[in-house]
Amino acid sequence: MSKKTVIVDPALPPSSREEKSEVLHREMVSEEGLKEFQSNTTDQTSSAYAELTAENRKAERRLVRKLDVLILPLAVLLYLSAYLDRGNLGNAKLQGLQASVLGGSDLKYSIALMVFFIFYIVLSVPGTLLAKAFNPSTTISLGAILWSIGATCQAGATNPAGLYVCRAFVGIGEAMFGQAIAFYLTYWYKKEELAKRVGLFISAGSLAGAFGGLISFGVSSITNSKIPQWRILFLIEGIPSFILAIVVFFCLPDRPHVSKYLNEDERVIALTRLNSENLGESSVGIDKKAVIRAFTDWKTYAVSIAYSCMNLGLGSVSAYLPTIIKGLGYTNAEAQLYTVPPYAVSLVFMLMVTTISDRYQQRAMPIMMVFLVGVVGWSLLLGVSPVGATEGALRARYFGCFCVVAAGYTNIPLIISWQAGNTGAQTQRAVSLGMLNTVGQSLAILAAFLFPSLEGPKFIKGASINVAFQGLGFFITLGMYMYYKTENNRRDRREGGRPAPGTKIDVVNDYDLAVGFRYTP
Repeated sequence: MSKKTVIVDPALPPSSREEKSEVLHREMVSEEGLKEFQSNTTDQTSSAYAELTAENRKAERRLVRKLDVLILPLAVLLYLSAYLDRGNLGNAKLQGLQASVLGGSDLKYSIALMVFFIFYIVLSVPGTLLAKAFNPSTTISLGAILWSIGATCQAGATNPAGLYVCRAFVGIGEAMFGQAIAFYLTYWYKKEELAKRVGLFISAGSLAGAFGGLISFGVSSITNSKIPQWRILFLIEGIPSFILAIVVFFCLPDRPHVSKYLNEDERVIALTRLNSENLGESSVGIDKKAVIRAFTDWKTYAVSIAYSCMNLGLGSVSAYLPTIIKGLGYTNAEAQLYTVPPYAVSLVFMLMVTTISDRYQQRAMPIMMVFLVGVVGWSLLLGVSPVGATEGALRARYFGCFCVVAAGYTNIPLIISWQAGNTGAQTQRAVSLGMLNTVGQSLAILAAFLFPSLEGPKFIKGASINVAFQGLGFFITLGMYMYYKTENNRRDRREGGRPAPGTKIDVVNDYDLAVGFRYTP
C-alpha cells in the first residue's frame, strides 16, 4: 500500500496531552511524525517478539498454561464466592429473613439490596485504581476479606440496620474486586486471550446461581435446628469466602515483572507477549492525565450505559429469580431447586459465545445477539401470564427464565473485554473498567424495586422495563460498532494503513489516541 500525504493546517494550534480527543486526532499528528511512523511500521516491530522461533512459541504456550493453572482457579473461586455472598439475599428471603428481620416489608428488603449497590457503585473506580496503585493481589484479597466478613455477619443480624451495615461491607469489599480482577487479567493475557478467560471467571456467577439454589434447597431440608435456615445459609456461604481470601492473599501472583511465580525465562516471555500489544507497562502508580482522559471520553459512558442495561436484567435475576419461578406454581424449596438449570445452561452458553468472540476478535456482534436473547426472555415473561396458564404456557415462561439468565451473565465478559481492549494505558483501563460498575450498576438499584410481592406472579412492570432496556442496550452497542468501524477506517486512511503486528505504539502518553491504535469493533 502506498503512503498517503498528510496535509496539516499550519494555522492549527499545537495540541497538548490534556486537550486530546477524537476530534483533535488530526491535530495531534504532525506531518513529519506520521511519515516516520509509516516508514517504520514494518521494521519497528518488537524485535524480541519477531524473533520467536517455534520452540519459543512452545515456551509461550507452556507459560500460558502455567498462568491458567493458578490464576484462573483463584479468579473463578473468588467470583463464585462473591456472587454467592452477593446473591444469597434472594434465597434467604424465601427462608424467613424478610419475615424475621425486616418485618415482612418489601421496602426494607429492597433497601437491603440497594445498600450493597450504592457502595459497590460509588467505590468501584477507586477500588479498581487501587489495583493499579498497589499490588493487585493484595488489594483484591483485602476486598475479599471485607466482603466475606460482612456476608458472614449477616447471619447475626437481628434488625434492618444490622443487615444494612453487613450489606454495606459486602459492597465495599466487592468494589475492590469486581472490575479489579478483570483489570488484573490484562497484566497477564493478550487481547485475543481475554474474553474467554474473563468468561471463565464470570461463569462462576452462573455456578453461584446453580450452587446457591442447591445449597438453599439443602438448607431448606434442615428442619430440626434451633438456628433459622437463613442464618445457616449465610454461615455456610460466608465462612469459606473468608478462608479463600486468606489463600488468595498468599497465592495470587503479583505483576509479571516482580512475580515470584515466574522464573527469569518465563518473565521475559510474559513481558515480551505484553509488549507485542503495547500492554507491558511496568510502572506502579496512577497517571492523573490518563484518569482525566478516561473520565472525559464519551465512549467510557456509552459502553457503561450498555453495561447498565445488561445489569438491570442481571440484578433482577439475582434478586428475584426464585420468586419468579415460585410463581410457576412451585413451593419455596422447589423454586430454589428449579433455579439451577437456567444457571447451568447460561454457563455453557457464555463459554461458547466468549470463545467465538476471542477467536474472531469481534465484541459488538455477540453482545447484540445476547441482548436479543434477553429481549426474547423478558418478552416471554411479560406476554405469557402464569395465572390459569396451561402446561405449555408455564414451560414458555420457564424457557424465558433460561433466556434472561443467559443474557444477564453472558454479556458481562463480552463488555468487560470490549472496554479493556479499547483503552490504551493501564490507568485509563482501570478507570474505564471501574466506570462500568459506577455507571453500569446504577440500574441494578432500580432492579431492587421492580418486583414487589403485590405485583406477582405476573410482575408486568419488572418484565416490561427489562424488555425496554435490553432493547436500548442493543441499539447502543450497534451505534458503538458503527463508530469504531468508521473511526478505524478514518485512521487507516490518515496513517496509510494499519501498523504491522508488534509495532510500538505510544499508548502510555497518548492512550487510545496514539498513532497506530485501533479499536476492537
